[in-house]
Amino acid sequence: MYKLWLSSLLLVISLLSFNTNKEVKPTILLGKVVGIMDGDTFKLLTKDSTVVKVRLANIDCPEKKQSFSTKAKDFVSEAIFNKHVTVQVLKKDRYRRLIANVFYGDSINLNHQLVKKGLAWHYVKYSKDTILQSLEDNAKKDKVGLWQDLNAISPWQWRDNKKEAYRLKKLNKNKG
Repeated sequence: MYKLWLSSLLLVISLLSFNTNKEVKPTILLGKVVGIMDGDTFKLLTKDSTVVKVRLANIDCPEKKQSFSTKAKDFVSEAIFNKHVTVQVLKKDRYRRLIANVFYGDSINLNHQLVKKGLAWHYVKYSKDTILQSLEDNAKKDKVGLWQDLNAISPWQWRDNKKEAYRLKKLNKNKG
């Protein structure tokens, strides 16, 4: 427990001197994970008994009906459910979720682990993180997780395809 506390303290000190977003100064939250929504979103119970939704920064896990979505959710559940984590909040998104890097165990980066294990994509639209890109490149090269499928579709492309299919369906319905 002392080792976890010490590593959390060192993480806080280093993060206070590092600002990844010019508009929002990173904030550190400590809490217990009380719910797993999907591979990249969970609920955190903070010390002041507030429940907040946390979305992992710079990555995107498969959507619920995509291959490997259940594996990503199961991995996250095994890693952090009902456990205490350190959350480095970078900002809030339009859904009021906290966008964050998450650390568990002996300061293991959950965001990195998901990409390393082929359970998430590096979300390059929102990130230029060279570590995440390297982890994704290695997972692709080694055909780990979702990279076993040579035609793996990113979640953002999958969502766009669903929206387009819905738009076309609606358009055809209005014509007939």
